[in-house]
Amino acid sequence: MPPDAILNALREGQVVPAHPLALDENRKLDERRQRALTRYYLDSGAGGVAVGVHTTQFEIREPHHNLLKPVLSLAGATLDEYEQSRAGKTFIRIAGICGKTKQACDEAELARGCGFHIGLLSLGALKDSDDDALIEHARCVAAIIPLMGFYLQPSVGGRALGYEFWRRFCQIPNVVAVKVAPFHRYQTLDVMRGAAASGRSREIAFYTGNDDAILYDLLSTFELINGASTVRLRFVGGLLGHWAFWTKRAVEQLQRIKTIHQDAKQIPTDLLKLAWQVTDANAAVFDPANQFAGCIPGIHEILRRQGLLNNRHCLNPNERLSDGQLKEIDRVYNDYPHLNDDDFVNENIDRWLS
Repeated sequence: MPPDAILNALREGQVVPAHPLALDENRKLDERRQRALTRYYLDSGAGGVAVGVHTTQFEIREPHHNLLKPVLSLAGATLDEYEQSRAGKTFIRIAGICGKTKQACDEAELARGCGFHIGLLSLGALKDSDDDALIEHARCVAAIIPLMGFYLQPSVGGRALGYEFWRRFCQIPNVVAVKVAPFHRYQTLDVMRGAAASGRSREIAFYTGNDDAILYDLLSTFELINGASTVRLRFVGGLLGHWAFWTKRAVEQLQRIKTIHQDAKQIPTDLLKLAWQVTDANAAVFDPANQFAGCIPGIHEILRRQGLLNNRHCLNPNERLSDGQLKEIDRVYNDYPHLNDDDFVNENIDRWLS
């Protein structure tokens, strides 16, 4: 299990940005801007970061790039430096874990060696495996590092995972959290129902990754029947590519929602309006109109406008904004100025880049 302080913070609920990859004009790792991004997230109030995930680009694992270890090590060192300057403060460190069992176990060992607390387990490489094989795979990785389960939508490399899988997965003792990101209401319910039936739901933190319904997920309470009892579950936080930009505002939104739950208040109508505005902004950046083809360049474009990145480059040169996507980003920037944190970035960017 992670240290108590990390486990408590995880269960309390945090903003966890899915960390992008900063590249220079030659598509090589830009360490200065990579560090600046991490510092931006921590100063924004994020409770941790997730590195080596989809937003960091799965291509970092390809031998000709060989960037997984450098990126994990750089994030770990930046977090160490930040924590040392703020005595007693710790941040959740989540590393993406991919591939079939040998690769996944090797990545888990690497992540643990770089000081990461939790592995976010992608099952996209096991598309043809049945539930028995998936659970055995998860148990092997969980023996190395505590796990956050991951329901990744099939359109960006995931696979369908049903109620029975999630019931069994949540019974694995070293599973501490689940990121739910199928972008699908029925499949989201499959996870929550499976967790409720697992007998371990109180020990597991649920994080939304549903970028199309971020605030709706965080505002919801799931009341699920398990035998003679009712299990109440909530998303306590989020691990999101959408929270890789405008992070200061995301922290404020989550804190407001936590207060509503703590005080048992009715949901204000302006928060419901904000929820669909966030979804509209996400549509522009994540490019669902083109099956999310421009998702990562879209995130980069926001960070480029703020000066945190100096380009939209991806490791794959064919990964770029879709036709019309830039116009959509312009639209949501103009329509929802209250969603951005440009002023906060402008005040601090020189320090983050130093």
